[in-house]
Amino acid sequence: MRPVAVIGPTGTGKSALALSLAERVGGEIVNADAMQFYRGMDIGTAKLPAAQRRGIVHHQLDVLDVTQNASVARYQESAAADIEAIMARGAVPVVVGGSMLYIQSLLDQWSFPATDPAVRARWEARLAEVGVAALHAELARVDPAAGAAILETDGRRIVRALEVVELTGRPFAASAPRIGTPRWGTTIIGLDWETAILDDRLQHRTDTMFADGLVEEVIGLIEAGLRTGVTASRALGYAQVLAELDAGGDGSAAREPTFVGTRRYVRRQRSWFRRDHRVNWLDGSAPDLVDAALRILDT
Repeated sequence: MRPVAVIGPTGTGKSALALSLAERVGGEIVNADAMQFYRGMDIGTAKLPAAQRRGIVHHQLDVLDVTQNASVARYQESAAADIEAIMARGAVPVVVGGSMLYIQSLLDQWSFPATDPAVRARWEARLAEVGVAALHAELARVDPAAGAAILETDGRRIVRALEVVELTGRPFAASAPRIGTPRWGTTIIGLDWETAILDDRLQHRTDTMFADGLVEEVIGLIEAGLRTGVTASRALGYAQVLAELDAGGDGSAAREPTFVGTRRYVRRQRSWFRRDHRVNWLDGSAPDLVDAALRILDT
C-alpha cells in the first residue's frame, strides 16, 4: 500500500487516527510536527508517550536538542529516507502532523532557493532592531501567503522568507512546486472539526497541558538551553510561559495567551490545507472515523 498522510489543524485528533490506521494496515509513523522533533518538549506538543504508541515504530520524534534549529530542508531529506526504508521493509508509512511547510516539502519535493549570507545578515539585523512582531508584519505586507503560514513568533523563518523574496523577487511560496501528484502516490487525509467544537477542544487541550506540568517542563528545559534555541523557544506554549517567567510571574498566566495563540495558528493551518485539492477531508466527530479513512485508502 502506498503511504498515507494524516494532516489538519492542531487538536483535531490526527495522532490517534494515524495510530489506528497504522495498526490496521501494518504501518509505521513518520512525524510531521516540527515541535515534536525536540527532546523534552512533550507536554506542550502533546507528544504521545512511548507507552501509548501500541508498539508501533515512530520516526522523526526526539531527534533534536532544544538548542538546535529545526530545518525544513533537513526534515525533507531525513523523512523521505525514513519513508523509503519503511516501504522497503514492506510496511506502510503513515505521515502525521500539522506543520504546513514540512508536509509540503515532503510530499511535493520542495526545491529550496539558495541563501545569501549578506542578505540573511541584513534581515537578522532588522529582526534585532524592530522585533519579531514588526518583522512579521513587514513579511505579511510583501508576501501575504507567507505571513499567513509562518507564526508571528518564528523569527528565523520570517527572516528566511524575506531573504527568499528579496533574492528571487517572487513570493516565498513561489519556490514551492505546483500541487500535482503527491510523492510516492501518497493518499492525503485531512481531519477537522466544526470551529466552535474545535475551539472547545483547544481550550481543554491547553488546560490539560498546564495541569499536567507545562510550566515545570519549560523550567526544566531552560536548564537545557531552551532560551538559546531559536526554534524551540518560540513554540506555542513554551514562548508564552517563557514570557511570563521573564515578566516575574510563575508561568500560570501564560494559559490564556497559549490558547489564543493556538486558536490563531489553527486558522492559518486550516487556510493553508484547504487550498490543497488532493486532501480527502473527514469530520473528526464521525463515529466511524477509522473505517471512513480506510475506505479512502481502498479507493
